[in-house]
Amino acid sequence: MDDLNPLAGTAHLLEEVDKKLMVLLRDGRTLIGYLRSVDQFANLVLQRTIERIHVGNQYGDIPRGVFIIRGENVVLLGEIDRDKEQKLPLKEISVDEILDAQRREQEQRQEKHRLVSKALKERGLAVNADIINEDFC
Repeated sequence: MDDLNPLAGTAHLLEEVDKKLMVLLRDGRTLIGYLRSVDQFANLVLQRTIERIHVGNQYGDIPRGVFIIRGENVVLLGEIDRDKEQKLPLKEISVDEILDAQRREQEQRQEKHRLVSKALKERGLAVNADIINEDFC
């Protein structure tokens, strides 16, 4: 009869309190921290939070401290396996380096989108920027 209990879904998050979690947000950011609190709306409080930025096989961590997340912004949530985390084939680089790599990656993506838009226009097709994504590039 869990279907009748509105807390059934978020109540399961209580089992994750004090565990190290990875949270993917709707805006694409990845946060990693220790879950300290959760409520009936799946709002989360993470402690010792970092924002992890990935570019290729490199990553950088930006310390964010205590982070409050509205439940509606959570796309994916999962526990971090500490043993597997140490064995990932990723190279950690400085925050400045990862931000620079992220900027370059975004510029390359924008240039690809510009070229796709130009090619579509040359063929007489209407361009809708919302539908042009990496699948077309």
